[in-house]
Amino acid sequence: MRIAQEPAFVLHHHEYGETSLLLEVLTRWHGRLGVIAKGARRARSPLRSALIPFQPLMIGFSGRGELPTLTAAEPLAAAPALAGQTLFCGLYLNELLLRLLHRHDPHERLFERYAEALAALSAGGNPEAVLRVFEKRLLDELGFGLVLDHEAGTGAPVRAGCRYRYRPEHGPVPDDRIDDDGIAVSGDVLLALAAERLDSAETLREAKRLLRVLLARQLGERPLVSRDLFRPARGADAVE
Repeated sequence: MRIAQEPAFVLHHHEYGETSLLLEVLTRWHGRLGVIAKGARRARSPLRSALIPFQPLMIGFSGRGELPTLTAAEPLAAAPALAGQTLFCGLYLNELLLRLLHRHDPHERLFERYAEALAALSAGGNPEAVLRVFEKRLLDELGFGLVLDHEAGTGAPVRAGCRYRYRPEHGPVPDDRIDDDGIAVSGDVLLALAAERLDSAETLREAKRLLRVLLARQLGERPLVSRDLFRPARGADAVE
C-alpha cells in the first residue's frame, strides 16, 4: 500500500529506536493510524518540525501491516495557537480520539469536526462549550448518539422547563421524582445540546455531567491522563 496526499493531524508520538518516531495520526480518509517516521529525530530531518500535535499536515505513507512508514509530511497551514487551558483542551481531545477510535476506521466527518474544534479553541471560543459540542459529535460518530429532542418510549417532544432522567440505553424520560434511574438533566440542556448552543454556566455544568457519564461507558475504568492537567482548576468550573 502506498498513499500520498492524505490530510492528517498528529495525535501522539514517542521515540522509536535511536532516531525515529512512532506516531499516532488522525487522517481524513484512513482514520486513526500508527506510522513510523524514520529518522525524524535527527537534527537535520525535514520532518522534525512538522510532526507536532495540532499541526494540519499533508502526509504520505507506505507499507503493509499495522505500522506503515511515513514517506512525506508537509504543513498545510499554521498550527493553531493553543496555550495554557486551550492547550490542555487540545490534549484532552487527542486522548479521547486515541482511546475511542479504532485504527483504520475512517471518520471523515469527525476529522473535520476535530479541525473545527481546534480552530474554535485557537480563536478564543468558550473552551467548555467547544469540548461539550465535540464530545457530543464524537459519540454521534461512534454510533452512540444522544437522543435530545424527544422522549424515549413516547416520542413526545422534549420541553424546555421540564426535568428528565436520561437513560443511556434509551434516552430521556420525564423525571417523576420516584424512579431515579438515569442521569438528571433539564429539557433546556437537552435542547441546547441538540442546537449546539451552550451559553450559560448552568447549561454547561449539566451538559458536562451528562456527557461525562455517557463517555465513561465507552472509555471504561482507566482514567484519562489529560484530565490531570486541569487539576489546579478543579471545582465547579473546571473545563474538562
